[in-house]
Amino acid sequence: MVVQKQLWQDYVWKKQTVAQLAEQHRRSIDWVRRRLEAAPLSHSPIMPQPLVFVADAFFHKRSFGVCVFRSPKLKKNVYWRVIATESPATYRHMRVELEQRGFSFQAIVLDGRRGVKEMFSDIPVQMCQFHQIKIVTRYITGRPKLEAGRELREIALALTQLTEAQFANLLAEWHARWTVFLKEKTYTEDTKRWHYTHRRIRAAYQTLNTNLPYLFTYQKYPELQIPNTTNSLDGKVSHVKDLLRLHRCLKRTRKLKLINEILLK
Repeated sequence: MVVQKQLWQDYVWKKQTVAQLAEQHRRSIDWVRRRLEAAPLSHSPIMPQPLVFVADAFFHKRSFGVCVFRSPKLKKNVYWRVIATESPATYRHMRVELEQRGFSFQAIVLDGRRGVKEMFSDIPVQMCQFHQIKIVTRYITGRPKLEAGRELREIALALTQLTEAQFANLLAEWHARWTVFLKEKTYTEDTKRWHYTHRRIRAAYQTLNTNLPYLFTYQKYPELQIPNTTNSLDGKVSHVKDLLRLHRCLKRTRKLKLINEILLK
């Protein structure tokens, strides 16, 4: 049993491959695999209680993902499930299951996926500020060529250092300064249609303006100690992704066992 536990710990946390473990213990690869399959998971149950949750999903392959609900206060992942696709229904079902187990939601931090916020409309919702910055960057890149884009990126990057009023004022001032620019249109000969010339800058502004009510929720409820990002979960997710890349072609059972081990810790 001690050998099984040590093999499993080395496999998961020290990122040792099956071949490396076999060589280290002077055993066959099949011997190592059998003991990895038999190694028990460590688990300490979490008592149902009111919690602020951070929720996000990640995918190893297109149709194999995991959605996780974590408590920053407890520094523990409370609940997770394997998913084929990420949708608002995923989050609704997981919320219902947690509430049926006796947990209650004080607030939740989300990455901004469309439609998910509505599943938590009765509680405070904080959108991850880091994800918001990434969304803006996706539209206008990390080095915008146009001055309007550069200014908007600077405002987005200041998100974590401002109050809601300060950020809203900066965004409103930017929009007033560039209103005419944003309304510019270009005629495309191929389609015989007009379209907005600076569509990506418009989209970057629109996402900031639309998500503004959810970007500073953490400041409105200081007693709940709501995080302003999903970073407390991202570290565990990165570890899972690294291991799944290292231990390729795993059977589904061992893949799930490996994920469970990391998320349980």
